[in-house]
Amino acid sequence: MKFEKEITDYWKTFKKKTGIMGDFQDAWGFGDNPELMEELLKLVLEGKKRASTTLVKEMEIEGYPRPKFGAYNIILNGSGKPGAIIKTTSVREVKFRDVDEEHAYWEGEDERTLEAYRREHIKYYERRGQELGFEFNEDMMVILELFEPVYP
Repeated sequence: MKFEKEITDYWKTFKKKTGIMGDFQDAWGFGDNPELMEELLKLVLEGKKRASTTLVKEMEIEGYPRPKFGAYNIILNGSGKPGAIIKTTSVREVKFRDVDEEHAYWEGEDERTLEAYRREHIKYYERRGQELGFEFNEDMMVILELFEPVYP
């Protein structure tokens, strides 16, 4: 993948400060609009957001790489600028309906309940389905990723 110089420079700074070798997997922002990207990045930086959920169908259509255990990713803000680096600590795949309370809590959003998680993620996936040409249902597969923020 080819990334903007600002993103690769951010990675180089991280490597220099931490001694980490190798490369990052990808650079992306949580959410589908600048406001949501800013809000979710803030939760990462505060340590509240330590998990993400990716709809497999959306990932396939958009061409996102699957999360990998131990991989580093650069999280972008609403302007597409690097705002944090995370390291993936767990990856599992389940039906959306089977997402559990613990994962919902570590998503860090709203009141951190399964009910709030389901409500907001269903809205998001229905919106993405309209944009990408599919109809969301709760039997669709999602990838549940746990991560730790490692920079700044």
